Amino acid sequence: MVYQSIDIIIPNFNKAKYLNQCLNSVISQTYKNWKIYLIDDNSSDNSNEILLKYQNIENINILNLSENKGPAYCRNLGIQNSNSELIAFMDSDDFWPSDKLEKQIIYMKKNNYKFTYTDFCFFFNNNLKKKVMTNLPLYYDYENFLNHSSMSTSSIIVKREILDNIVFKKVNHEDYLFKCELLRKGEIAYKSEDTYVYYRINKDNRSSSKIKNILGLWKINKKENNLKFLANLKSIFLIGLNSLKKYGWK
Repeated sequence: MVYQSIDIIIPNFNKAKYLNQCLNSVISQTYKNWKIYLIDDNSSDNSNEILLKYQNIENINILNLSENKGPAYCRNLGIQNSNSELIAFMDSDDFWPSDKLEKQIIYMKKNNYKFTYTDFCFFFNNNLKKKVMTNLPLYYDYENFLNHSSMSTSSIIVKREILDNIVFKKVNHEDYLFKCELLRKGEIAYKSEDTYVYYRINKDNRSSSKIKNILGLWKINKKENNLKFLANLKSIFLIGLNSLKKYGWK
């Protein structure tokens, strides 16, 4: 196969204790034609100390912000600085199995897909002994995504050509809106079934605040997705129900 280049966009804010695991999981990928664009969002922990170990690796680009801008700004900056045909996203507290990129890119190339995702293996805090694998739908279009929304940002790969003017917006759940906007314009996301990502849920994770989570999704559905009241209510109810089935009350 032709080994297409892929750029991996990683925002980081105060996730120093997970950075080694995250970055080493990319370095150990069996697929080698990648570049990382890590944007440190003015972290106040020892992230910079950790990142110093990686700054001289040729295909790891570290951008340090002088003030905190938020994950949407970081992801957009990463996209602007990158130039590959394929773009992957990753959160700095998640990590990948070593064959994730190879399997997913082969799947995309074989089927000529432009937008793919994978299942994710979630666990709470550092408790990998109690990890749980999802069983997500085989594809998402706009309608079924509004009623499910489970697509780990750390799992998706997109072809740059489908982005057009779509960027991450400065809202709560900017990644949900980004996916909605791609799907709303007619793209379909397909699941690469033979791989997954490790997805960490911890007390600092924005998804851990359930009420804030629901309000954020409601506002996006109303203002950005233009859903009427009943359609919005259905979306939030089904997203919440699916979340409860996966994660329980934790």
